Amino acid sequence: MRVLITGAGGTVGKALVRAISQRGDTAIRWDLQEAPPDHYAAMERFVDTVRPDAIYHLAIASQHRGGEQEPWLINRHWPGELAWLTRCRQIPFIFTSTAMVFTDAARGPFHPDSLPDATEGYGGDKAWAERRVAEQNPDARQVRLGWQIGDQPEGNNMVAWLEEQANHGTVRASRRWKPACSFLPDTAEALLQLLEYGAGLYHLDGNRDGLSFHEIACGLNRIHGNRWKVMEDDSFVYDQRLMDDRLPVPSVKARLEASLFDRDSEK
Repeated sequence: MRVLITGAGGTVGKALVRAISQRGDTAIRWDLQEAPPDHYAAMERFVDTVRPDAIYHLAIASQHRGGEQEPWLINRHWPGELAWLTRCRQIPFIFTSTAMVFTDAARGPFHPDSLPDATEGYGGDKAWAERRVAEQNPDARQVRLGWQIGDQPEGNNMVAWLEEQANHGTVRASRRWKPACSFLPDTAEALLQLLEYGAGLYHLDGNRDGLSFHEIACGLNRIHGNRWKVMEDDSFVYDQRLMDDRLPVPSVKARLEASLFDRDSEK
């Protein structure tokens, strides 16, 4: 397979590229210079040249290279353009959204038919894009992701956030927050599985067991050598979990327990 990916250099994108390569398939990075998202004809030429078997749209406006219009262009305009382009060519299209389409005021856990309430910022952009993608390409697969758990204290993932907080002193972790989250390799494998699924909106979350952020932070702390000072906190109360039995992913609880067992057995 030849898989074309926007945002291939991002947190999830890098994991997806690795998973595709491990399968013996070819991951192709979207070339923004050759096919900018505000030039539809250039995007058409690029896709027709690459001739991908599937397109994953992971890109978000993380750096303001294009000024004030970039968040709108990347987060709202581009998804709809790609949805239409793939529809016309009958290319499988997978668009990644986020748990942040639900604000902290919403009541979780959330299901695919739960109505997003975010209207501003990143969550608002993604909620708008979800609707646009569905209009432009009814055959698209859309998937909401939670916080990603990597294995390195750098980049945009939970471990990196914990490391950064610890560098400033104490990591305060709520016992009353159940975050939507999953380990990066599991997210990448589930995204590939989506190619075998039908059109629609899916939720991808490894924390369906309902571990609190404090429990997850403590488990990751043990795995990473107990180098963080993690303190209990009850100030943030929120069940953010993304429930969906159709897209199974290994549980965060099982992953933590397995990693801790492996670490202890090596001693």
